[in-house]
Amino acid sequence: MKKWLAVFGLLLIVCCKPKQLVAESGASENVAVSKVISGHYANRKNFETVNIKANARYEDDKQAQNVTAEIRIKKDEKILVIVRFFGITMAKAMITPEKVSYYEKMNGKYFEGDYSLLSKWLGTDLDFQKVQNLFLGLALDDLTKGKYEESVENNMHKLKSKNNGATEKEFLFEGANFLLKKEILTQEQEGRSVEINYLSHKESSKGIMPFDIFIQAMQKEKVSIEIGYNSVAFDEELSFSYDVPNGYEQIFID
Repeated sequence: MKKWLAVFGLLLIVCCKPKQLVAESGASENVAVSKVISGHYANRKNFETVNIKANARYEDDKQAQNVTAEIRIKKDEKILVIVRFFGITMAKAMITPEKVSYYEKMNGKYFEGDYSLLSKWLGTDLDFQKVQNLFLGLALDDLTKGKYEESVENNMHKLKSKNNGATEKEFLFEGANFLLKKEILTQEQEGRSVEINYLSHKESSKGIMPFDIFIQAMQKEKVSIEIGYNSVAFDEELSFSYDVPNGYEQIFID
């Protein structure tokens, strides 16, 4: 069950295939926190819908699974994730600001609930905006509402949270466009952490998009998720149909 939750939680105009890898540069000196944040948010995209087609790999201590995924986003309203195996739809998830829903065909089960389960599993509070940001390459948190210390680490600008309670947060950016390269959220007392790496970015019709994402979550066991975008298309007419098939059994997870 965690396999599907992981794929959904962390997957979740003219069609334009991205052209080339974006040139990045290292950070050579410290800059103001406000400059890093404003530079990062200059990469926000103005769109109504986006359709992402990707390959994904899930791996934990016991199993590994390769699938393809289609991630359809209606900005700030809903995200539909379709998971396929050898071209056959095996599962769907609908993510809205109010709830997370999914069903999977293998066991004929479905789930509807809030974000508490995904938040507990990932070790950080999740909501719709954070899931949407993950797919778009933006920081999970709203950086304008936090307080951070800036430094240069491994040729990247690092923002480290100040006085953030039980969760320590770090965000690392390259120097050319302040693209997010890595974010690390750690709850040391709980033994939980998640690290999200954006390994490459490409130009698209609406600006720069991430194209290779690697996620590692640690809570009792290590879970790894790799997502590689194959194509990105903005502002197409998209279907967001989601209906649980008849006869599926609802599951409840404490």
